[in-house]
Amino acid sequence: MAKTLVIVESPAKAKSLGKFLGKKYDVKASMGHIRDLPKSQFGVDVKNGFKPKYITIRGKGDIIKELKAATKKADHVLLASDPDREGEAIAWHLANVLDLDEKSPCRIEFNEITKQAVQNAVKHPRPIDLKKVDAQQARRILDRLVGYNLSPLLWRKIKKGLSAGRVQSVAIRLICDREEEIQSFVPEEYWTLTAKLLKGNAVAFDAKLHKINGGKADIADENQVRRILDDLQGATYQVTGVARKEKRRQPAPPFTTSSLQQEAYRKLNFTARKTMMVAQQLYEGLDLGKEGPVGLVTYIRTDSTRISETAEKEAREFIAGRYGAEYVPAQARRTAPKGRAQDAHEAIRPTSVFREPDSIKNFLTRDQYKLYKLIWLRFVASQMSHAVIDTTSVDIKAGKYTFRATGSMIKFAGFMQVYIEGRDDEEEGGQENRLPQLQEGEILKILSLVPRQHFTQPPPRYTDATLIKTLEEKGIGRPSTYAPTVDTILKRGYVIRENKNFYPTELGQVVVDLLKQYFPEIIDVEFTADLEKKLDDIEEGDVEWVKILENFYAPFKETLNVAEKEIEHIQVEDEVTEEICEQCGRNMVVKMGRYGKFLACPGFPECRNTKPLLEPTGVTCPSCTGELVLRRSKKGRKFYGCSNYPECEFVVWDQPTNRKCPNCGSMMVLKESKGEKIYRCSNKECEEKITASAEDVQERIDNITEDSRLNAY
Repeated sequence: MAKTLVIVESPAKAKSLGKFLGKKYDVKASMGHIRDLPKSQFGVDVKNGFKPKYITIRGKGDIIKELKAATKKADHVLLASDPDREGEAIAWHLANVLDLDEKSPCRIEFNEITKQAVQNAVKHPRPIDLKKVDAQQARRILDRLVGYNLSPLLWRKIKKGLSAGRVQSVAIRLICDREEEIQSFVPEEYWTLTAKLLKGNAVAFDAKLHKINGGKADIADENQVRRILDDLQGATYQVTGVARKEKRRQPAPPFTTSSLQQEAYRKLNFTARKTMMVAQQLYEGLDLGKEGPVGLVTYIRTDSTRISETAEKEAREFIAGRYGAEYVPAQARRTAPKGRAQDAHEAIRPTSVFREPDSIKNFLTRDQYKLYKLIWLRFVASQMSHAVIDTTSVDIKAGKYTFRATGSMIKFAGFMQVYIEGRDDEEEGGQENRLPQLQEGEILKILSLVPRQHFTQPPPRYTDATLIKTLEEKGIGRPSTYAPTVDTILKRGYVIRENKNFYPTELGQVVVDLLKQYFPEIIDVEFTADLEKKLDDIEEGDVEWVKILENFYAPFKETLNVAEKEIEHIQVEDEVTEEICEQCGRNMVVKMGRYGKFLACPGFPECRNTKPLLEPTGVTCPSCTGELVLRRSKKGRKFYGCSNYPECEFVVWDQPTNRKCPNCGSMMVLKESKGEKIYRCSNKECEEKITASAEDVQERIDNITEDSRLNAY
C-alpha cells in the first residue's frame, strides 16, 4: 500500500494528525529544528555573501536516521512544520537533510489541528516558500552578527556570561529609561473635594468639585482647600444640569499572540513564557477521552484578528442558541489588521466554539483549562452584539462652585454578558454606578465634604503585559520573540521582577549605558523596528536578504573595532555583607539571580557556598519572639517567614505589619489589589479588612480644623 510520510515538529502534534489521517499516512516528529548555526563558532562566512554554516543539532542524529529510513519507505513526503517563517525554515532544513526537492509540492500548512483542516491541507501541498526561508535566515544571521560580536565584548569589558541581542537590548533599554523617568520625577501636590449628597430618602451619592467660577477646579494645596470649605459654609446645593446619553461599547477582537500574553498576565497572572507553553499544548492537541487527541485552539503565533467565515458562522449559531438572537450583531464583526501586522494567520480562537471549557475541564490541567477558557470567552464575546450603557452627568451648583456626579447603568449587556477585557491602568470596566433620578432645580442635602490630598504619579514600571504591549506598538520583534525576550533579560540578571514590575539591575544599567554610547543603532527603538520592516520586505520579495546584511554589518563592524580600543574594563562591584561564609570564612556578597538577590561566597569557583538573602521587616513573629524576614520560594515567589526557622515555621504570603486586627487581635498584612492598598487580617477565620487609602483620607480630614469642615452628622 502506498504510504505518505508526514513530518511535524512535536510528538503531540504527530499523535493528533495520526488520528485524522488514517493508515495511509505515517506521521513522524522532527522534535523542532534539526539544523542550526554552531554554538561554539561564529558560523557565518561574512566574506562569502554571509554564507551560513549549518550543522546537525546535538542529539538529533538518531531522529534524522529515523526520518531518512521512513522517507525511503514512503512514496510521498509532506513537511508539516508550523505555518510561519520559522516553520518554513524547519521544512527547508528537513528537505535538505532528507534529499527532497524543495521546489516540489512537499510543504503543507494548517492554522488549526482539526480533521477538516488537516485533511484539506494534505490535498493541497505546495513548494517551500524560499522567500520566507530567506527572511528567517536573515533574522537568524543578523542575530548571530550582533550576539556573537557584542557578547564577547561585554565579557571582556564587564564580566563573563553576559549577552546582547537586537530585541533583548532594546527591551532592557525601555526598562532602564523608564526607571530614569521614575527616579527623576518630581511629584506635584493637588487636592480633590468630594461632596456626599442626598435627595430625600434615596441612597447618598458622591459629586466631585468640577469647576470654580466656570473654570477648571485646580486645587493646589491645603490652604486653598480650607478657603473653599469656608466659602461653602451654609451653601445651597442645587441641580443645574442633567445630561443623559446612550453609549455603545464594542467588544475586544479575538486574541493575537501579544494580546493573549497581556490578558493572561492580567487575568491569570501567567508570565509570557507560561502562556506560550500552555497555549502550545492547546494548539498541538490534547486527549479528550473518546474523542481522542484534538487541537483545541488555532495557531498561537499570529498578529491578526481575522477569523474564517466558518468560525464566524459557528460563533453566530452558538450565540443565538445560548444567549438569544438579540446578542448576535446584524453583520459579522471584522477587525482590520493594525500597523505592521503580517495578517498571515487567523486570530487565536477555539477550533470549535461548541467545545465549551467546562465540558472538557476533566481532561485538562488547571492551567490548560484557565487559558482555554480565556481564549474561548474572548472569542465568543468578540462576535457578540455591542453593549448599551445609559450614562448620566449631573451638575450641582453651590455658589461659585460646580460639583459633578456621573452615573451609568447597563441597558443591554451584549458581549459584557460573557467577557470584559482587562486594563493595565485601572479596574476592568462594566461596573454600574447608579444615581437617583434628579431634575434641574432640585435642592439637595449636603451630608459631608471630603477633601483628599494627591500627588502626581510617575509613569508606572513595566510589567510583562505592558512591556510586551510596548514592544508590539513600537514594532520591536515578532509574536514569537516576546516570551523568550522577557525570559532572557531575567535570566541574564539585567532586570528583576518584583511585585510583577520590572526593575533594572546595576548590571543592566551598565550594559545599556555602554551600548548607548558605542552602539546607539543597536539599542535604538526606531532602528530595530526598521530592521523588522526590512525582514518583512525580504519575505515579500522586495529586497535581497544579503543586501540587508551587507548594509548593516559594515558600519557595525567599524563601530565594534572602535569600542574594543576605547572601552576600558568596567567593574561592577558586589555589595559586601557582614554575613560570614561558614565554609571558608570570607564575607559573603550580594549577587543578583533570576529571582532577585541572594548571598554568595566571593571565593567562587573554589567556594560555591550560597544562601538566601533574608531581608528584615521589623515585624515580630506572632508565634515566637523572632523577626519576620523576606524569603523566596524555589520559583522565586516572595513570602515572609520567621528568622527562627526551622524551630518556628510561621509563614505568610502578604507583607506583614505591626498593626493588630481590631476584631480578633491577630497580625494584619498589607495587600495591594488594582493599585489599592488593603490591610487584611492574617487569621483565615477572620474577615476583617481596612482600606489603607480610606484611612489616609480620614487622617488628612482630621488634620483640617473642625470649624472649616462641613459634616451633617
